[in-house]
Amino acid sequence: MNSVRATSGPRAEAAEFERRPIMSGSDASQPGWDVAPPEPGELLVVVGPTASGKTDLALSLAERFGAHIVGADSVQIYRAFDLGSGKPSDAARARVPHHLIDQLDPFDHVDAASFAALANAVIAELRSRAQPVIVCGGTYLWVKALLFGLAPGPPRDEAVRNAHNARALREGRASLHAELAQVDPESARRLAPNDLVRVSRALEVFALSGKTQSEWHAAHAFKTAQHRARLIGVARERPELDDRIRRRTREWLEAGFVAEVESLVLRGFGTARAMGSVGYAQVKNMLDGRLPPAELEDAIVRATRVLVRRQRTWLRDAPVEWLRPRVSA
Repeated sequence: MNSVRATSGPRAEAAEFERRPIMSGSDASQPGWDVAPPEPGELLVVVGPTASGKTDLALSLAERFGAHIVGADSVQIYRAFDLGSGKPSDAARARVPHHLIDQLDPFDHVDAASFAALANAVIAELRSRAQPVIVCGGTYLWVKALLFGLAPGPPRDEAVRNAHNARALREGRASLHAELAQVDPESARRLAPNDLVRVSRALEVFALSGKTQSEWHAAHAFKTAQHRARLIGVARERPELDDRIRRRTREWLEAGFVAEVESLVLRGFGTARAMGSVGYAQVKNMLDGRLPPAELEDAIVRATRVLVRRQRTWLRDAPVEWLRPRVSA
């Protein structure tokens, strides 16, 4: 079935740009990571801030353990959003089978619940062949949904969502985030002002139930495990991570990031959800004349640092085994 088909080798038909190995060959490709192989039925889950080295670590461990990699990234899951999502290169995907990368067309809907359903189908099929599985991605809500299920809540209401979308067009996305800060400050701190889908959902939950999304989450508490899992990540000090973010941003721009976004817009994907993600949003603003070209790199770096702060908050209380990169003599 399509949901369990590994993507490797040739790029998806919708993509026009070669996925190059950006910042590859780093410490994760060296021997010495002290990680025990997964036990039967155990998931290895590689998490951590963006640009910390998740992809390289997952690839190294997958080759060592003969595992497949299941992506957990809300942008990499879409075809054609390549450079700015940090997708594994074609060479990496030829070395290790990957799943849920290039899975959907840009306007296909996916959320934490539907991702968890897709990932569970992939994992079940791989386990039926006694295949080790490594989950890797920076969308921690998706990881939590896979490992613990989702908190209950009212069903989606298209009328409410349409009203939010119309308001965002009239007043800007920040107006919805400001309202959320009034009714559910905890969710507002967790969500970026530009994240229209999740901000809208938090407001929708409150409007339909009279109960904040934070209260729903607290009641659920993500305590009942759906999978036996071991979380690992690469520990980076802030100056080192800041440097990696700057270098990666520069490499993406030199590799054709702006041309990729121009192509996506010309093909009608300018309003796709992934276009609002970090990096893509800043390039789109520049193309629309809202950001001077000379300020593009700094704008992407700043937005990425904000994302990293949110990711660190999400992972603060998670039982992650943080691995320290070896320092070369």
